[in-house]
Amino acid sequence: MEEKEKQVRREDIFSQAIRAGKRTYFFDVKATRTDQYYLTITESKRRFDAEQGKFYYEKHKLFLYQEDFEKFANGFETAIKFIQTGERPAEEEVPEKKEDVKTEPSNDVSFEDLGKEEEPLTE
Repeated sequence: MEEKEKQVRREDIFSQAIRAGKRTYFFDVKATRTDQYYLTITESKRRFDAEQGKFYYEKHKLFLYQEDFEKFANGFETAIKFIQTGERPAEEEVPEKKEDVKTEPSNDVSFEDLGKEEEPLTE
């Protein structure tokens, strides 16, 4: 692959910067090698390094892939709604997964056996 083609692939497809006080948020749409879009959300804060006497930017990045967009958006909206209104969402029932778990046989113990002293094993 040519170097120029690699460089084009790494560029943002879309970018939106949001300045919010001392922070800046970047919403960048990028593409995987298979041309599937994903979103990076970057929080950038300007900090001062007293030792070096210089400013630098502290960055935190979140990668959000297309298959998770709906769940992320729903969770985000729910959290924002709670902050604004104090309204808690109705609890969702999460269906239990049936797993093929092999368990070791357990000793049969009844409630009547609880509290009784164990008898020593004889062989």
